[in-house]
Amino acid sequence: MRIATWNVNSIRARAERVAAWLERSDVDVVAIQETKCRDEQFPASVFTDLGYEVAHHGLSQWNGVAIASRVGLEDVRIGFPDQPGWGEPAAAEARAIGATCDGAQVWSLYVPNGREIDDPHYAYKLDWLEKLRRFGAQRLADDPAARIALCGDFNVAPQDDDVWDMAEFEGKTHVTKAEREAFTALVDTGFAEVVRAHAPGPGVYTFWDYQGLSFPKKKGMRIDFALLSPALAARVSDARIDRDERKGKGASDHAPVIVDLDAPSAT
Repeated sequence: MRIATWNVNSIRARAERVAAWLERSDVDVVAIQETKCRDEQFPASVFTDLGYEVAHHGLSQWNGVAIASRVGLEDVRIGFPDQPGWGEPAAAEARAIGATCDGAQVWSLYVPNGREIDDPHYAYKLDWLEKLRRFGAQRLADDPAARIALCGDFNVAPQDDDVWDMAEFEGKTHVTKAEREAFTALVDTGFAEVVRAHAPGPGVYTFWDYQGLSFPKKKGMRIDFALLSPALAARVSDARIDRDERKGKGASDHAPVIVDLDAPSAT
């Protein structure tokens, strides 16, 4: 099974690119973030015309997550237990959707950005990551053999070489000790970050800002990940970042991250 995660930064603006990428990438399941549309605005035909089932969760022109699968799409879940909310009163944003695809529970996750360190959104981000960790830890405690993929834009660069220049990030989000500890805590529950071994850094990124010619200047960040439970991590045969999809007119500022899984062993 080939799974992918991709922050498309507006599915309606990039529908044609997404369709073309699906045709040539041969992915079975793709977790999508930042669709930036409500459910009734989501262009489902982009996926169904190519043989994918799709589930989307979008509440406004911000955020939005989806899963498209051509190997089954069952038990769709909107949000995870105790997912934090934002606003007054606090309400869960469209940042998490899960579904069972060929026996694996795949999650599309769009972790809050954090904005600035002294912004309330930063505390919201840390709480969001902690509640995600608790959810993942409970799932593995209930079933250590569970097949779970936590995929998405985590808005955290866990290592120094995940950004082009640490000096540029002094006093900024994405690289703070608290954010990195929150990401590490999620991994330490048993979810392996499986792409780095196949696509090591430095200089290997998943995001390049639109401003300042960041992409040609190679000023990027690695913030998009696939975190797999032990049962899935053991099946990884290859992984890569499709940097070419960041090129050209109308590209998202993120590149797709792709993971190949071998078939499960016979028991």
